[in-house]
Amino acid sequence: MKLRQMAVAFLFNDKQEVLFLQKKTDSSFLAGRKVPIGGHMEEAEINKPYHACIREIKEETGLVEEQLNHLRLRYIVHRIRNNSEIRTQYVYFGSVSDHTGLLESDEGKLCWVAGQDIVHQAVTATTKEIMKHYTEIGKSTDKVYTGSMKSLNGAPAITWAELEDWEK
Repeated sequence: MKLRQMAVAFLFNDKQEVLFLQKKTDSSFLAGRKVPIGGHMEEAEINKPYHACIREIKEETGLVEEQLNHLRLRYIVHRIRNNSEIRTQYVYFGSVSDHTGLLESDEGKLCWVAGQDIVHQAVTATTKEIMKHYTEIGKSTDKVYTGSMKSLNGAPAITWAELEDWEK
């Protein structure tokens, strides 16, 4: 079975809007959808998801690490694709000043979306589930959560658990 890892960031501004990349309609992956900033980890970045996230942020927005505030791992999401590929997504949350200049990438157009409106946008089920959990639980704690994708009565859902270390 193939393993694929991704690192993405939900970057908030002072108005509690989240920065998304509106993918081009002719994109080979998630065409026309709004996606968090991020993407696939390169081979040298395996076991270094933070570095992959920083690289993706710079590539897609022009922002560098010094312009980001409190970028922290908050979620790790697992899913299986076509019974042939296990995908692990490292999800970071942080903030950026409204006054920070953004550069457009060739992957799509950057846009700010009000946090409460994300579930009504053309985003993936994973994005909706992450934002739902963050809004209800995640933003009031610093804990890291792990989740696995599933179907709940035919609808996509994620089962969440707090990530802890029982071994001392």
